[in-house]
Amino acid sequence: MRSIKLARFVAASVLLFVIGNAVSAQDTAPASRPKHRRYKFIDLGTFGGPDSIIPFLQPVLTKQGTVIGIAETDIPDPFAPLCASPNCKVQRGFEWRKGVMTQLPGLSALGESAAQAINDSGTVVGDSEEGLIDPVSGLPEINAVRWRNGEIEDLGTLGGNSSGALSVSKSGLVTGWSETDIVDSSGETVVRAFLWKNGVMHDLGSLGGPVSFGQDVNEHGQVVGFSFLDSTTVHPFFWENGHMTDLSLGGTQGGSGLVNSRGQAIGDSTLPGDVEDHAFFWSQGKLYDLGTLGGTKSLPTGLNENGHVSGMSRTTNNETLHAVLWRNRKINDLGTVPGDACSFAWGLNSKDQVVGISLPDPCDFSVAHAFLWDRGSMVDLNTLIPHDAGLTLVYGEAINDAGEIVGIGVPPGVSPADVEVLGHAYVLIPEEDTFDSEGESVQTTNESVGNSAVPANADKFEDRMVRRIREQQLRKLHLSK
Repeated sequence: MRSIKLARFVAASVLLFVIGNAVSAQDTAPASRPKHRRYKFIDLGTFGGPDSIIPFLQPVLTKQGTVIGIAETDIPDPFAPLCASPNCKVQRGFEWRKGVMTQLPGLSALGESAAQAINDSGTVVGDSEEGLIDPVSGLPEINAVRWRNGEIEDLGTLGGNSSGALSVSKSGLVTGWSETDIVDSSGETVVRAFLWKNGVMHDLGSLGGPVSFGQDVNEHGQVVGFSFLDSTTVHPFFWENGHMTDLSLGGTQGGSGLVNSRGQAIGDSTLPGDVEDHAFFWSQGKLYDLGTLGGTKSLPTGLNENGHVSGMSRTTNNETLHAVLWRNRKINDLGTVPGDACSFAWGLNSKDQVVGISLPDPCDFSVAHAFLWDRGSMVDLNTLIPHDAGLTLVYGEAINDAGEIVGIGVPPGVSPADVEVLGHAYVLIPEEDTFDSEGESVQTTNESVGNSAVPANADKFEDRMVRRIREQQLRKLHLSK
């Protein structure tokens, strides 16, 4: 494997969060629990294969309720054993709108495609195979693409053989990564973050190294991502008007995740010495360390227009990890579903409703369940859908301001531990005037829950969540092939 592939692997792994023990003041959340609406449940299924997924850490659910994702077909991957799909089946991007799931066309008849992000205008971006093998990497060539009204458009490259789009703004600006036609002094292909605007792909440069990636973009053309400084040092960046700002907190590793319309951004960075890795918040030219719940690790996963951030943090003495919500840079422990030991938040909306995953002691993934946190209480989403729904909801991944939720679950007979291999994407739509009962499936914020979990089990859960992030990055960069 050429070192450029290793470089991309390292770049894709910079979201490995190993943060320090600084503790921020906690918000005070309302003690009374709200009634939670029940939901209409929709299993999005697949295109004949065993698996479908919803990408995370990117916009995948619009305010109108349109959903994008990736689903497997029953067609064997023609490039096997170089398979992106865990089941070695051809996978295709999809768009689900008003009850109809549509397969998005690719650049070649048998090639794979992946929908990675959507804006509220319905523009979808991602990547698609061209049906050729890259002579440099030995991997199937892919190009960044855009879908509008079901039609695919090739966004091209910066001169190299492959590219991928990772985010699209409200105004249709696109960012991602592209190989160039430049070879560095070590003989490796230079990879650059790009901004695609008005039909032209622009090279955003780097922080000095040969590799950079754009991960998110807003309507003002502000881009966040990460860049190598040399062969091993990776820092997050904020790019605006031709200038790339290094967002490092002083260490040698880090990555940016999301940027909102106000130019606020989230990500992570190691501190000097690289022993600790902290979630950060960037706003108006200032970089803030978001701290932890007293443990050694934290991770930001969602950002809304109010500048509030969802994520996870290790608790005191690293006993376990909990979903958290940062409001005005102050950390709020969201707790767990009652009786559980671990939780992890994946997304939030402008109302600070948060979705994620919760697990019982000892952070046992075989009985994991999706959660909704709302106004100080956490509920197992499986208690808010029909008992005969046909899926166990494992991940809650995104929620819009209408309260619609998307995620991944498993069908009967499949363990939640296999959700990334045999799972189905789902949609939940709130039902009018139907609420849950005053049952026991609600956790009030900041109560002590599940602290008997031994650190090793919490470590396994955290490692799985970080691996899931890394594997999606690899899928985005086409490195799992």
